[in-house]
Amino acid sequence: MRLFGLAANQSSMHFGQIIQELSIFLLPLLLGITLHEVAHGYVAYLLGDPTAKKAGRLTLNPLKHLDPLGLMVLLITRKIGWAKPVPINPAYFKNLKKGLLLVSIAGPGANFILAICFWLLLKLVTWLNPNPYSWLTIYFFKPLYLISSAGVIVNIILGVFNLIPIPPLDGSKILAYFLPEKWTYTYLSWEKYGFIVLILFLFTGLFNKFLNIVLNFIYFYILG
Repeated sequence: MRLFGLAANQSSMHFGQIIQELSIFLLPLLLGITLHEVAHGYVAYLLGDPTAKKAGRLTLNPLKHLDPLGLMVLLITRKIGWAKPVPINPAYFKNLKKGLLLVSIAGPGANFILAICFWLLLKLVTWLNPNPYSWLTIYFFKPLYLISSAGVIVNIILGVFNLIPIPPLDGSKILAYFLPEKWTYTYLSWEKYGFIVLILFLFTGLFNKFLNIVLNFIYFYILG
């Protein structure tokens, strides 16, 4: 399963605030998850693997990529969720390790590119400097500004989270490429324990500390 992590201070938010937050973050989140998965499948396809295409996963329809249980867990915990992993068959790759490296980089790479696009949209809205009291600002520019900000935050978090080198996250496949051959199989075989490690990482406070570092970087150096 393809994991993604987000976090928020759920206990201190009222129901109305949660609904408002969801309305802002849901579109960037769906777009980020969808492009992340499509990027994996498309790069695999470019490397000769038609598996994702035959499965109908090279589509921007988010319903093809969402896992209902994973989405429900995200909405309840607001910390962790997962999407349906795009099927790939590394046997099609001419160079197995290099193919897995490129496919793994593609997902987080798509999130970072999408974050840049949202950042450019955010700067465009700021540059236009619309009248804050006009109906166009209230009903168009302000929502666009909030969604663009959310798009930057969500996609950087998705990209960075998936680069954590804990199997089955993309970062583990990227790290495996640089490991000696004799260590690669052993390292990737830890995937069966990876979910437990990620749960501990997310719910022991370590993830929140990690996330705070990422968010501080976003707010001070990107959105600031």
